[in-house]
Amino acid sequence: MTKKNKEKRIAKKLLHKYRLVVLNEDTFEERFAIKLTRLNVFVIVSISSILLVAGTIFLIAFTSLKEFIPGYSSTALKKKATELNYKTDSLQQVINLNEQYYASIKRVLTGDVDTVEFNKDSIIDAATIDARELNLRPSKEDSLLRDIVDKEDKFNVFESGLSTTNFVLFPPVNGSISEAYNIKEKHYAVDVVVAKDTPVKATADGTVIFAEWTSQTGYVAIIEHSNDLISVYKHNASLTKQQGDLVKAGEVIALAGNSGVLSTGPHLHFELWNKGYPVNPTNFIDFK
Repeated sequence: MTKKNKEKRIAKKLLHKYRLVVLNEDTFEERFAIKLTRLNVFVIVSISSILLVAGTIFLIAFTSLKEFIPGYSSTALKKKATELNYKTDSLQQVINLNEQYYASIKRVLTGDVDTVEFNKDSIIDAATIDARELNLRPSKEDSLLRDIVDKEDKFNVFESGLSTTNFVLFPPVNGSISEAYNIKEKHYAVDVVVAKDTPVKATADGTVIFAEWTSQTGYVAIIEHSNDLISVYKHNASLTKQQGDLVKAGEVIALAGNSGVLSTGPHLHFELWNKGYPVNPTNFIDFK
């Protein structure tokens, strides 16, 4: 009985009605009144708290307000940081390639190149071998590789699929050679005597990769061609092309002269380089 009486008193307290009245302070006029119970107040406060918590979570999770909370970062910033990381890595690779490229150009300008010596006896021995004694039957792997290469060349429309048999070098100037190509003396060029201001022409189609003044060789122009070929023109009186210009074979790129400390008279110092090694220009060009 005591327990039942106690439960009745708790229920009575929860359901006991109260009146909330808002009065005008000056006139004591009743402006607003509402009837409440303790149970109603508890329910209203609970629902309000749940709605407040749910609204706060929604604002933080689905709006940009979460970026102002310590520990959270912006999605746009993450995406931009990732893109910048990729760009930085690509730029670093380009810088490394440019450094290697400029180092090769520096070796061309200074003539710091190691000569390559061939064993003539081994070449002669290889030429005297009878082809009938060799097993020239293609292996299974060789046949498969040939099929793959044939298919690639069949549908290749780029320059790499073109034949290089028609590649011809144009004489940059015409004149007598005062100093020939000499590997022993590290003279990796031919000096062609010409009159001052004689037009110097590009030996083949290509891109000007260097066109500047140097104290020892005067005005220098370097052109990069296809087939890993580089041509060098030194001791010019002036240059008509700039770095980055595209030139055609026979197009004037400079005027011959006597510039630079190492020059002893009007002439053209002409060099040819293939895959980082010097080449004798007279093997491919007739300067007369």
